Amino acid sequence: MPVDPASSIVHALKYEGWTAVGNEIAERMSRLSWPKDVVDERTALIPVPLASARKRQRGYNQSALIARGLARRWRIPVWEEIVLRSRETSSQTKLTPEQRLDNVAGSFRIDDRDSEKLRGAHLVIVDDVVTTAATLNTCARALFEAGARIISYVTFGRAHASGDRL
Repeated sequence: MPVDPASSIVHALKYEGWTAVGNEIAERMSRLSWPKDVVDERTALIPVPLASARKRQRGYNQSALIARGLARRWRIPVWEEIVLRSRETSSQTKLTPEQRLDNVAGSFRIDDRDSEKLRGAHLVIVDDVVTTAATLNTCARALFEAGARIISYVTFGRAHASGDRL
């Protein structure tokens, strides 16, 4: 089986505690993506929240680590804890595209205290890997419903729904 360096990097970040990899990923992403001309004073990064059980197990949210690294380089804020999990979801890694959508449907909510902050904002959702975009779209829906004006996303990798490799 061939070795996929990107998959190995994400695996190390998520499952082996290599938190420094999050900053390295952000460094690479900041060089290759995001046109600076779309950033304004209402732009903020939103890391995809991790399920509580997984966050307790890992001790960190890999998407938040990446978002913090991007924020330092792009000089825009990270708004953590804006998007909350409304319920626990199972791991998406072995699910079909249809199952992924069902798994995350309605799984995000916005704290009512943050609604005014979100009104008219350009939010950039940050995640480590996108497969079917079910998580990103569900998260975006919650942000739009709370008043966000524009939703974009950045991810380190894109996996194929039929396999675990990036």
